[in-house]
Amino acid sequence: MLFARFFHSAKISIFTPLVSFIKNLSYFSYMENNDNQINIELNEEIAEGVYSNLAIITHSQAEFIVDFVQMMPGMPKARVRSRVIMSPQNAKRLMHALIDNVQKFEQVNGHISDTDNTPIPPINFSGTTNQA
Repeated sequence: MLFARFFHSAKISIFTPLVSFIKNLSYFSYMENNDNQINIELNEEIAEGVYSNLAIITHSQAEFIVDFVQMMPGMPKARVRSRVIMSPQNAKRLMHALIDNVQKFEQVNGHISDTDNTPIPPINFSGTTNQA
């Protein structure tokens, strides 16, 4: 349930810029609309984040899997930097939170162009095939 509430509100985006400036952050508090407080632990390694320029989304009846990939120009092999597995309900909440945040970003910073014509090469996962 914490995961659902975490993604349900876009207010968490307020804290995103703080993460890059606070290296020794161990936890912070996130206030929900109903003034209930949720303590979210964010260790230093996770606070640094990972860079991703491609997301691969797959799903089964029970879950959505989002692989965040880092592709380097001219390199034939890309690396999955992080994998997030969530329920369909939380995937939909994440979708709505992203839509809300992109709209707010564009109101302040202008339109984000999504007309990238760079072709995405065929994807071949090496290693074992995972079943959801």
